[in-house]
Amino acid sequence: MTTLLIKGGRVIDPANGVDEIADIYIEDGRIAAAGGKAKTEIDASGLIVCPGLIDMHVHLREPGQEWKEDIESGSRAAVAGGVTSMCCMPNTKPRLDHAGVVRQVIERARQVGLCDVYPIGAVSRDLEGKELTEMRELMRAGAVAFSDDGNPIWHSGVMRKALEYASTFDFLIIQHAEDLQLTKGGCMNEGRISTQLGVSGMPAVGEDDMVSRDIMLAKLADARYHVAHISTRGAVELVRRAQAEGLKVTTEAAPHHFALTEEELLGFNADAKMSPPLRTEEDRQAVIEGLRDGTISVIATDHAPHHEDDKHCGLSCAAFGIVGLESMLPVSLGLEREGVLPMSDLIATMTSNPAKLLHLDAGTLSEGAAADICIFNPDEKWTLDRNKLFSKSRNTPWHGREMTGKVVHTIKNGRVVFQKGDVIG
Repeated sequence: MTTLLIKGGRVIDPANGVDEIADIYIEDGRIAAAGGKAKTEIDASGLIVCPGLIDMHVHLREPGQEWKEDIESGSRAAVAGGVTSMCCMPNTKPRLDHAGVVRQVIERARQVGLCDVYPIGAVSRDLEGKELTEMRELMRAGAVAFSDDGNPIWHSGVMRKALEYASTFDFLIIQHAEDLQLTKGGCMNEGRISTQLGVSGMPAVGEDDMVSRDIMLAKLADARYHVAHISTRGAVELVRRAQAEGLKVTTEAAPHHFALTEEELLGFNADAKMSPPLRTEEDRQAVIEGLRDGTISVIATDHAPHHEDDKHCGLSCAAFGIVGLESMLPVSLGLEREGVLPMSDLIATMTSNPAKLLHLDAGTLSEGAAADICIFNPDEKWTLDRNKLFSKSRNTPWHGREMTGKVVHTIKNGRVVFQKGDVIG
């Protein structure tokens, strides 16, 4: 019998309202009642012990673009960041628009054995926004939600049909909210900085009007609708109003959108180019306020790895996206230090909240639950070095910056898979 005892840590389990100094006993991969002497012990004194983090928005690039990332390297990056469950977006090649590809991703993650990978199925064939996929078949194959992320679901009729079909089975539709007629050709937020750099911009209204349209369609269909990586003041307010009306509308924020602004692009810094783009300080504060008041219930990375050749080719030509699995926790901990969220509420945005939204059997330390655990030091300072990331890609705006908060151990199904800087297995 395999046993593990985590001793003396500050145990925070938002799903059960727990925040106390306690021990956690693990037996055969599951949280157990206190037992006898364990074969292995971890001293967690001075550390925080919480459920393994859940990142509901990552791009793993497999199948089709494994030179950027694959399921193994993405899983290594995940556990290094305390993440034990992640949801991968469908913009692979081939797309996650057929059951066979969904099953392939799940099986590959099982072979790697470091982290649970839950596919997000495509809403439309080849992410073209024209013809719906067989969503029910994709769900049976293992998809946990549906999105065309990487592309918006641009056609109003297709979006309506997707929401109406999804409402029948309580599926979640996740939207990359962008009106391409307003943003096409842009490479950063439209405003003072884009004008200063002389590059085309992506106006905030391009996100706002798509969210507005979708909320009306979600109301019509009585469907669950989720805005991915929300970034504008207007979109946050639209979601807030929809929630006040009782609609089934939720949203997530990426760490870069509440920690950085468009000024990161000064100097033509392509490692700060992403979609949606970094916005103004007013937008950043609106995202923070959305997290504070619960309008935004989830933090997710939008981890988007790219080869250096896709980034070092001029700002206008560079690919959108940054890696984020290994920086999500320390960047997000800034919200607790700044008084935006208490630690328990902050951890909920990366554990119990996404688990509830996606109906995942994860994000809790309940007795009998899988022993997926993150142990971290909230006060340890370290400098992020892009060359030491476990991801295959290096496209991060955090290179050379001091981080506060570091993962010490990650445990998956009772097995230590990351320990003091090393991935095990």
